[in-house]
Amino acid sequence: MTTTKKLLRALPAEYRDRLMELAREVSFPEDARIFEEHGTADRFWVIRSGAVTLDLQLPGRRVVTVETLGTGDLLGWSWLFPPYEWGFGAEALSPVRAYEFDGTDARVLCEQNPALGFAVMRAVAEVLGHRLHTARSRLLDLYVPHTAEPL
Repeated sequence: MTTTKKLLRALPAEYRDRLMELAREVSFPEDARIFEEHGTADRFWVIRSGAVTLDLQLPGRRVVTVETLGTGDLLGWSWLFPPYEWGFGAEALSPVRAYEFDGTDARVLCEQNPALGFAVMRAVAEVLGHRLHTARSRLLDLYVPHTAEPL
């Protein structure tokens, strides 16, 4: 299994401080639906405490949890890429406290400071790669028949 850096820890202190100027503190109660798959992705969060599940609706099947996020994890990357639409859904597994960032403001900050933008893009790309790997592995575990034939 791959691992991923935490977004804020991955950024140099100067860039982290600039990004944190955009943050506001929010909270979600347990079982709160934070966003829906295919909804408008106009913000993102860094989880301060609690846990959030990422899920995926498979046609003709139940909703599947593909990953659980915790302290320090980035929640939401779709704010960075057109068409700015969530690829997963998210729900608070427990009470959650987080830093919330407006996606448009963050994109403007990244465009105004290309070095900061590159650092954010690199960190988000690493998270994205990890999430896609995790989702693929989870779906294979759930839906591919397990035949125990040795190669």
